[in-house]
Amino acid sequence: MADLQVELNTTAEAGVLDEPSTERSAEPFPEPFPEPAQPAISEPEAESASEPEAEPTSEPEAEPASEPDAEPAWDPDPLPDPLRRAHALLAAHPVADGYSGLPWALRELPWCDLELGESGVEADVPRLRAGGVGAQFWSVHVPENLSGDRALSVTLEQLDFIKHVVGDHPEGLRLARSASEAVDARHCGRIATLIGPARGAAIGDSLATLRALKDLGLCSLTLSGTSWAGPDGLSPFGDEVVRELNRLGVLPELSGASEATAHRVLTLSRAPALFVRSGALALREAPGNLSDGLLTALGKAKALCLVPLAAEQTGSSIQEVADHLDHVRRLAGPECVGLSGMYDTPAAHPEGLADVSRYPHLVAELIERGWPDAELAMLTWGNVQRALRGADFTARATRERQRRQAAAG
Repeated sequence: MADLQVELNTTAEAGVLDEPSTERSAEPFPEPFPEPAQPAISEPEAESASEPEAEPTSEPEAEPASEPDAEPAWDPDPLPDPLRRAHALLAAHPVADGYSGLPWALRELPWCDLELGESGVEADVPRLRAGGVGAQFWSVHVPENLSGDRALSVTLEQLDFIKHVVGDHPEGLRLARSASEAVDARHCGRIATLIGPARGAAIGDSLATLRALKDLGLCSLTLSGTSWAGPDGLSPFGDEVVRELNRLGVLPELSGASEATAHRVLTLSRAPALFVRSGALALREAPGNLSDGLLTALGKAKALCLVPLAAEQTGSSIQEVADHLDHVRRLAGPECVGLSGMYDTPAAHPEGLADVSRYPHLVAELIERGWPDAELAMLTWGNVQRALRGADFTARATRERQRRQAAAG
């Protein structure tokens, strides 16, 4: 029995692998595939094998015949370099268009689809995207022959109509009331729609009406054409309107205003003022264009001149529009110039700027004239954002100051 136990392996402890018994005879495993025997090589053969073979002499190869010049490679992007740069810049800094008459133009159409494209207008969503537009001010101007209650009621109709149009096109448009909301719309892939300007005649002589329009989304108010902003400047009530605009965060708009009114508003307003349809009077004598003295004052006040793409005011070609932009930039400064398309208004447009999709061609012209990218970014987007932020900041500061005065009194 003892001999039997010696021959058996003891049970391995837990966790220890069984080891083969040393008692067993270790027989070598057979080679699975024995290597074939190498034939013996004699010494002469070995020496000849070790010597390198002599390379055979051959005739020099004839050079291949020269092939005809290959055709240039096809360029998948046929745009010239300035236009390519313009598209790239607008992708990062889109156009904030200071004036669009689209709401009034759409009233004349029985039906529209701005997202698929609408041939009855000059600005639909596909063309806005093609032109690199990131925001638009939709004017609620009403005909000048309307005044009093009729002007107010039509303005309210326009405000309501804008909200319905934007609501019907949620994939392309989004309402915005401030700089931050405009940026949010852009980040969501939408085109920001800001309401304004409205005619000052719509508020009559009532600051309460102005506050109601602000609550409905109004962003700017045109002061010209009213009883309180005439050729001699602002009346005392006009001063109160400007102060209330500052408190509410609504931008004062001065296109068509007298120089006396413009200078008074530039002095009085703590928020940036806008001139949304004004070129350079020195280059073209047209209603609404600004003198060099007013452009200089505008620059000192950090207001904003939005040059219109309207043949009557800025000429019939892209080059003439660029001349106006150069002039305003030189006198007011690069931080005080912007763009107003004036699309979907009765205004005729310069050649080459027939609709909103043509903005890159204007930017390409400015690139060829040597505008730096930083100033182009201010022209297209940054300066309007600065004005909107200035209005928001002024409104908060004014309300805080009034609250402290009320608490102290």
